[in-house]
Amino acid sequence: MNFIEDVIERFPFSREAVIAIDSEGRRKVHCFSHLFARSLGLSGLMLAQGVRRGDAVMILVGNRIEWVITMLACFRMGAVAFPCNPQLTPGDLALRVNETNPALAVGEERYLSALPSGVPCLDMDDLARAFDEDLDQPTPARCAKLEPGDPALIVYTSGSTGEPQGVIHAQSYLTGQVLQAEHWFGARPGELAWCTAAPGWSKSSRNAFIAPWLCGATALLVDGRFDPDTRLEIARREKVNLLCQAPTEFRMLASRTELGELPEMRRMVSAGEALDAEVINAFRDATGVEIADGYGQTETGAVTGMRPGDRIEGREGSMGRPLPGIQTRIVDGELQVKADTCPTFFSRYLDGEPFQGEWWQTNDLVTEDEEGFLRHQGRNDDVISSAGYRIGPVEVESALLSHPAVAEAAAIAAPDAERGSVVKAVIVLKDSLPEPGIETEQLTAEIQAHCREMTAPYKYPRLVEFVEELPKTTSGKIRRSELRRRLE
Repeated sequence: MNFIEDVIERFPFSREAVIAIDSEGRRKVHCFSHLFARSLGLSGLMLAQGVRRGDAVMILVGNRIEWVITMLACFRMGAVAFPCNPQLTPGDLALRVNETNPALAVGEERYLSALPSGVPCLDMDDLARAFDEDLDQPTPARCAKLEPGDPALIVYTSGSTGEPQGVIHAQSYLTGQVLQAEHWFGARPGELAWCTAAPGWSKSSRNAFIAPWLCGATALLVDGRFDPDTRLEIARREKVNLLCQAPTEFRMLASRTELGELPEMRRMVSAGEALDAEVINAFRDATGVEIADGYGQTETGAVTGMRPGDRIEGREGSMGRPLPGIQTRIVDGELQVKADTCPTFFSRYLDGEPFQGEWWQTNDLVTEDEEGFLRHQGRNDDVISSAGYRIGPVEVESALLSHPAVAEAAAIAAPDAERGSVVKAVIVLKDSLPEPGIETEQLTAEIQAHCREMTAPYKYPRLVEFVEELPKTTSGKIRRSELRRRLE
């Protein structure tokens, strides 16, 4: 098997593959012929640089077409693509270089300069020369004949509960994305799909261009940091039909911008952490489009989702049902996945052996309704035990976020002499922080009363702290573990 032969060469070469908007706002349409030719040329340069089948190639490129082309060149020759988030620090990069021993790094000079010495590099000027048909070029690499279990991709976990770990995915992971592409992502042939995730995260590796192509859609790439003021403007101008964003981005749009109509938008999807009902309702009311939540891990790929055609109203906040064919079970509140039923299950960690068990323990707590729809309750480590009650933070956070003054919220356990622990809310307000004193006391009491109305009284936050921002991973997940460490 080979992704180039199995996917790219199936399309007419004149077909639009990617619409790319660079950091200066310049727009360019790239057809499959362009991507095929450029990745062919780059594979020759990589081969001349000593890259061989099975070698890791570190990619330090933003949401630019060169990122896609480098990924395709790796897939062609059987090298292991290792896309990294451009926001990684020199320390992060040094750790990853030490663990992966890349044969080559391809990237923008501003990112490559942060690498430790000794890593062979190609920058954007080198790629431009490789793409120049008027120059003599090295002989391209042949399309490797690969086995389903051969390594294809390295992705690091977000580190939301500990140190990030390198995850190796096999070649079968690439084409295995067809399951979630059809039954959760949900793009249609001829549509334009925009997954806003930065390179380096599992969501971008599977949904920035792979899932759109598997659905017959065109992918949109926009280079640049998230900007609430321009995100929906771009979606309107480009006539985006499907928008895939992180929950944090949906929340920020709902709280910081005026949502309006999106005439061409047909579907919105989100995954990474539970999305609160307030945000889903806000988008439904303003755009007429609901946000379909989903769930997966770096190790598993997509596992559950609100499928196209599922009724979301009344199920806001649900992460949907297991995708067709994937078997799950709930043991003591924890979601477990039957590994051999998941077509995108990982091969192994960089420093470990393949998973030998039957059921993968996600460490995520869920509840299930009578129709099989799941709802995320938090991580095992995040559960708050108070006076004999086990309280999932997500339900508390959803109640907090439904208050009109709250922009972001996290619920954690705080030590208590009588109850063992109590719920503490750490809150970012939509407006500026209140002055200490009566104003703060009144707002705290108001939010606590609101939570007692929205959820069981024993779950309300007995302690409330207002902060300027919450600690997050670079993928936007709230680091409750960091909040707990601060409290300690």
